[in-house]
Amino acid sequence: MKFRFLALFLLAFVGACFAASAKPVPVLAKFSSPKPFSGERLFFVLDSLGGGGNWMEWEAKGVNDPSVADAISSLGAKPEMVWVLSERKKPLFAALVAQGAGEMLVFCEIPALDAKPEPLKLNEVMDPNVVFRDYRQVSPNEFVHRDQDNLRVMVSEQRIRFAYVNPDKEPLKFDADFSTKTIVEKKALVREYMDFLKYEYSLMLRAFVQSTHGVFNWQPWHWYMASWNSKYLIKNEELEAILATGRAPAYFSVFKAKTAAGEWVEFRANGNGFAEMVISKP
Repeated sequence: MKFRFLALFLLAFVGACFAASAKPVPVLAKFSSPKPFSGERLFFVLDSLGGGGNWMEWEAKGVNDPSVADAISSLGAKPEMVWVLSERKKPLFAALVAQGAGEMLVFCEIPALDAKPEPLKLNEVMDPNVVFRDYRQVSPNEFVHRDQDNLRVMVSEQRIRFAYVNPDKEPLKFDADFSTKTIVEKKALVREYMDFLKYEYSLMLRAFVQSTHGVFNWQPWHWYMASWNSKYLIKNEELEAILATGRAPAYFSVFKAKTAAGEWVEFRANGNGFAEMVISKP
C-alpha cells in the first residue's frame, strides 16, 4: 500500500456511536462557555478534572470501545471533540459539544475501555491537514511540531519517520559486565532496563501517536494496554541477549509490528534522548 495523502471529508458519526439502544451514562460535571473555549481555558478545565493526567483524543476512524460509544450516544448531539483519560480505576470521558453560540464540556465516568484487541493497521487514506494539524510544514516532505521544534516528521513514498531529540543530562549507563553477574543480579538488571524502556515507550506514544490524527486503527489508549501491545513490545529474553553482548546497541527496538498489509511500524530509542517511530512499506 502506498501512503496516499488524499483529501478526506470526515463523515458524520453513524452506527454504534449513536445507536438508540446505547446505555445511558451518568454525567459527572458540565462546564459551559457563552463563546467557544480558548485553547488555554479548554485544557485548564480538562487538567482540573483529570488531575494533570494524560488526556487522549478519540479517533473517529479508530476501533470503537462500546463504553465510549455509549458515552458519545448519551450526549444527544455530535461532539466536536472527545477525550479519554485512562489513568484511574474508571476511565474518565470528556466531550466538547456546541451549545448555542458557545460550547460545553461534558465529563462522564465510564466502566472500562472494553474494545476487543485488534491487529494494528494503517488507515488507507490520510489527509495531511488532519494527520499533521499540530505541525507546520517546512518543506515538501518535512513537518515540525508547532510547540516542539525537536519533534519532526519526514514523509516519503516509502516511509514516514518521526524523530524526537532531547539529549539526557545523564546518558543511560550500560553494564559491560552483565555476563559475569548472578542469575538474580541479571534478572534485576533486565527488569530495571525494561522499566526504563517502557517509560521511553510511553514518551514516544505521547510524542508520535498522540501528536497526529487518523494514522492508525488503534485509539491512543489501546497502545498502552497490555492486551493490545504485549506481542509487539520488546521481550525480556531479547533485552537480556542485548545486555549479554556487553556493548550498548545503537538503539533498542522497543515496539515492532507488521500490519496485515505488510507495513512495519517500529519505535526505537537509544536511551540517551533520541527516539523515532518509523512506518515503512514492504
